[in-house]
Amino acid sequence: MTTVLVDYDSGNLHSAQKAFERMAREVGAGDIIVTSDPDAVARADRVVLPGDGAFPACRRGLQGFAGLEEAVLDAVTTRAVPFLGICVGMQMLATTGLEYEDVPGFDLIGGTIERIAPTDPALKVPHMGWNDLILTAPHPVLAGLETGDHAYFVHSYAMQMRDPADRLAHVDYGGDVTAIVARDNVVGTQFHPEKSQQIGLRLIANFLTWSP
Repeated sequence: MTTVLVDYDSGNLHSAQKAFERMAREVGAGDIIVTSDPDAVARADRVVLPGDGAFPACRRGLQGFAGLEEAVLDAVTTRAVPFLGICVGMQMLATTGLEYEDVPGFDLIGGTIERIAPTDPALKVPHMGWNDLILTAPHPVLAGLETGDHAYFVHSYAMQMRDPADRLAHVDYGGDVTAIVARDNVVGTQFHPEKSQQIGLRLIANFLTWSP
């Protein structure tokens, strides 16, 4: 079994690679490969799409590697392998990103990516640091997690859901902020599981053993 972390120059993947390698060893989930090779994505049993920075830059960055976006989408939609999007990797699952300009997403989970607007003016944007998850729906990747668990966030934009049933968890940051989404073989986390200590490692382990 092989899990691919897609590398499209979206940020430093070192911590994500180490976290996935650690949990793959613990649960016997095979190899973890960090690559921008579309052929490797086409062979992968699981695909992880991270993302740091702005939505438009990440979309164009992924498109800048010949055949890479096509391989990712084929893995998700045609082969239906388990897929995890992290931070902007999750946001790209949406219909449209509204960060600086309107940019199409994958439209795998309906919604728009909009700037966070806390009702409390004392709350700063970006939303940065630890926040308590509020779980609203069960899912295999959430096994062992519960409301009140802490996750680590760094973002200024978040997903506004078209269908609330696609949202598994949110946090309170002067209003509801989407934290975890899922549909079929696709899961996305707005927070960084690789930086969320034991809770994040548990989610990674759950993903590596999940069979949609």
